[in-house]
Amino acid sequence: MMEISGRKRLMLFSGSANEGLAREVANILGSDLGGVERGVFANGEIYIRYTESVRGADCFVVQSHTNPINFHLMEQLIMIDALKRASAKRVTAVVPFYPYARQDKKGRPREPITARLVGDLFVAAGADRIVAVDLHTGQIQGFVDSPFDHLTALPVFVDYLRQVVEPPITVVSPDTGRVKLASKYARHLDATPAFVHKRRQSDVRNVVSALEIVGDVEGRHCIVVDDMIDTAGTAVAAAELLMARGALSTRLVATHGVLSEPAVDRLKNAPIQEVIISNTLPVPDDALELDKLTVLSIGKLLAGAVNAIFTDASVSEIFEGENI
Repeated sequence: MMEISGRKRLMLFSGSANEGLAREVANILGSDLGGVERGVFANGEIYIRYTESVRGADCFVVQSHTNPINFHLMEQLIMIDALKRASAKRVTAVVPFYPYARQDKKGRPREPITARLVGDLFVAAGADRIVAVDLHTGQIQGFVDSPFDHLTALPVFVDYLRQVVEPPITVVSPDTGRVKLASKYARHLDATPAFVHKRRQSDVRNVVSALEIVGDVEGRHCIVVDDMIDTAGTAVAAAELLMARGALSTRLVATHGVLSEPAVDRLKNAPIQEVIISNTLPVPDDALELDKLTVLSIGKLLAGAVNAIFTDASVSEIFEGENI
């Protein structure tokens, strides 16, 4: 009879989109990023090869899905596939910004549910587990049968906001879909929640008309909270309405700084004192010139989650249940 003492090995790999975040996570864990050889064939096909053995290892593949989003999604899928074929014991897809998250339901006839398709792709590629931060909607967790850890950047933002914002504070949801999130922030900041009633044109992407504020904002410092800033149409419309209703100041908090054009120009000219995002996505070059932009790191949160998964500990305890 041959016996081999049990041993666990954690290996962390990064896609090409946001290697700085993955390296920060590795440093916090006291580890190094695993070696990956990348290439692109003349016709655009992606090539991946790991430069060291991954057999029997607990592997984590970190990838931020930024523009070009389809390239980075395919790159992560190929990385996962390569790990499974190299006999990795378990593969976890760490997806700080879940791609296609806004396409989580059918709003009109003959539309796809692409967020579900992406989940199927991760599982088909060989992901045993998925980790994401501040999903557009929590229902995405149910799109796959594999374990899905939904993290939140709320603790990072709350710690910062306590230092820079003085009461009285109102936390504002930019639409009815974020009221629960605004209430969570309000509870931690001893603030009052409010929300913007808005109308979005169903046949035109990224066009929003803010209509009215429901809640107390006059004479108060307002914090607009959302999961992402894409073209900033929603955020700017909300800020303009808040200031018109007598708010003392307006700050914008969003986990994912997508910042597609013309977001930077809109934010520059908007009555917003500060735009606060995390580093789930790399900051576009033009946004680095935005004086009112503050970028907070979620490296410690990701590192804590990776360590908890590796040691089979509770992930939700890290967030005191706020990651549901």
